Amino acid sequence: MKSSELSKIRELTDVELGKKLDDLKKELFHLRFQHAINQLENPMRLKAVRKEIAIVKTIIREREMKTEA
Repeated sequence: MKSSELSKIRELTDVELGKKLDDLKKELFHLRFQHAINQLENPMRLKAVRKEIAIVKTIIREREMKTEA
């Protein structure tokens, strides 16, 4: 992920981050389902979505830690 994309994600509000996380989890579910029935066109998208989920969760956790301190 490019730093410009990362900075755009960091600019999102907490509510927007939560919505993005939900959307990514839904997309991952659909990709896994497509993979199971051999209809997945781009298998690398699974890895990319998992990575995006990790990034969003990391940013959410960073903000939680900042508010606790």
